[in-house]
Amino acid sequence: MSDYNQSLLTSDVLKAFDKAPTPRLRELMTTLVKHVHAFAREVDLTPEEWMQGLNFLCRTGQISTERRPEFILLSDTLGLSMMVVSLAQARASKNTEGATEATVEGPFYWPGAPDVELGADIAQGVAGEPALYSGTVTDVAGKPLAGALLDIWSGDGEGFYDVQLSATPSMQARGKVRTDEQGRYRFWSIRPAYYPVPDDGPVGEMLRATNRSIYRPGHIHMMVSAPGHVPVTTHLFVKDSPYLEEDAVFGKRDSLVVAYQAHPPGIAADGREMKTPYHSAEYDFRLAPTPK
Repeated sequence: MSDYNQSLLTSDVLKAFDKAPTPRLRELMTTLVKHVHAFAREVDLTPEEWMQGLNFLCRTGQISTERRPEFILLSDTLGLSMMVVSLAQARASKNTEGATEATVEGPFYWPGAPDVELGADIAQGVAGEPALYSGTVTDVAGKPLAGALLDIWSGDGEGFYDVQLSATPSMQARGKVRTDEQGRYRFWSIRPAYYPVPDDGPVGEMLRATNRSIYRPGHIHMMVSAPGHVPVTTHLFVKDSPYLEEDAVFGKRDSLVVAYQAHPPGIAADGREMKTPYHSAEYDFRLAPTPK
């Protein structure tokens, strides 16, 4: 096909979207076409390579389930999820500074975590080293936010989430905690372990074929929200965890890396008697005001 016909093809496809019902849909589709066509021309894409790509996408869809969303994993490992998160936070928090950085939600969030009291252990019966989490939730000026909600989830001490281990979520290592009148929170869980992303599907094949890491550093997830403020979905990462510098989904941010302090058996800071060694981690969340 001549260069002229290649350009004409792209032009014809773009014109096909002229009747899209909204300007935004038209913008999305035409920009996608421009980039996809430019990619094919730039790499001189062959029919064999294109069919391999189509087969990869087909298999990604075929393996996907509600509990195993392979397409989310693909987006994560291509850095697209983190790009969208970054754009969303910048959009929602325009002209504000100092808010806690957002990162990827990941494929293992599950709605409906139980509400628990301050200081509760959300990881009872979960394998792993106990850890006490504490800190405050404030606005970007440092004003405490009473009643702020932390929706928390993590894997176990071997890096497995409950949705990976049973047919239905058991809500292990999941819970919702609200801050007290001083904006303080505390809860018990475990010190999270590093773990591989699911690598028995097409995404795992892609990562191995390109000599990329399949691992995520140890981290615990939380969605933090308060009325009148922009909610943030984020992680706390374990300082000195393996793979901090090669997170398979590009979610690690320096501002979210936390030192976990090791403690011998004894009375913890919240008054709980611990008969085994444990850890503690402190972090203060800052939420931006909702734009007016």
